[in-house]
Amino acid sequence: MTAVVTDVRYRMSLALIRDLGGRGVRVVCCEKEGQDRPVGAYSRYCQSFRTLPAEGYLDALFALCREIFDAEKEKPALLPVGAATLALLAEPENARRFRAVCGLLIPEKAALDTLNDKEAVARLGRELGIPVPEEFTPDTASFPCVVKPRCGEKFGLSAAQRYQICRNRGELEAVSARFAALTGEEPVIQRYLTGGGMGCSVIAEKGAARRILCHRRVREYPVSGGPSSCAQALRDKRLEAYTLTLMEKTGFSGPCMVEYKLDGDGTPYLLEVNPRVWGTYPLTRAAGAGFSQEWFRLAWNSGNPDRALPPEDAAVKEGKKMAFAASDLAAAAGYWKTGQKRRALGALGDLLNPAAADGVWEWRDMRPAVSYYQSLLKRGGK
Repeated sequence: MTAVVTDVRYRMSLALIRDLGGRGVRVVCCEKEGQDRPVGAYSRYCQSFRTLPAEGYLDALFALCREIFDAEKEKPALLPVGAATLALLAEPENARRFRAVCGLLIPEKAALDTLNDKEAVARLGRELGIPVPEEFTPDTASFPCVVKPRCGEKFGLSAAQRYQICRNRGELEAVSARFAALTGEEPVIQRYLTGGGMGCSVIAEKGAARRILCHRRVREYPVSGGPSSCAQALRDKRLEAYTLTLMEKTGFSGPCMVEYKLDGDGTPYLLEVNPRVWGTYPLTRAAGAGFSQEWFRLAWNSGNPDRALPPEDAAVKEGKKMAFAASDLAAAAGYWKTGQKRRALGALGDLLNPAAADGVWEWRDMRPAVSYYQSLLKRGGK
């Protein structure tokens, strides 16, 4: 049995590669040419690595899947990690074409477009009775507020670049103009919520969640508002119910993480949806949630129904923490400078705590982390 994992330059691809390779699945990693040091290619669980041309990328990916199918007489499970690859595969004509040579568990284009659009997600949340932050026009905004493009991923923005907190009208006008010039449409302006960040992740199949895991954001970098540098697994029935409702309504298939943020009174508000492999995906591995195995199983079964694999049980480790050491150390420095010394010391404690997992470093598979940290140093730690 073979899995083809794309976009292995992303650090979250490591959890997928390690989960599957450790269970005996043959993992073929691939990356578009021009990417320096794709971390997944260095994993001991990557049994084959292919560089695909930037021009004709989709045709080359199709040829790779067909080559494996012809050689093994079984369709590989194609697991797209990057948003760009997923968007290409979700195009109806592409999805039909690829299903002839591989197994897929990906969303239909309509569901993907809806969940990628922050304004559409807010409308859907209101329709389904899920709390969403109050939205403003430029003239009615109160401060602080959050400004974000409807779909920053389409324009190559990193997680930290996809929103900005504005504390006065001058900042709001400048940020809104910048996002509008970049995307060609007015950005979304929402009330700033003062509580902590939460998330609920799923592997879904036609709207039904086959795996589910909630988490809280322990620390983030930049500390003023950025991606998680440390997250902790937990159960939250409210988030699970909201997320299941969203999946059912959209008929979503594949991996997905729904982001929430708490208000001062502890009420969770729907922020946005990541309808793909997300940044804190390694927490699913650390917590033993079985996401990679289930995604592979469902994709494999769709391509090889006569050789369908049975479902497996997963025992989630509630309370398990996962951190990205480099980001978390930078977060610790940021918290210390802003007077949040307890949170800064918490990062140092988790770094020394063997029970807290690292999202990149594993003793049994060290080469990806070495490559990753070399890349960070090459970029000046950015």
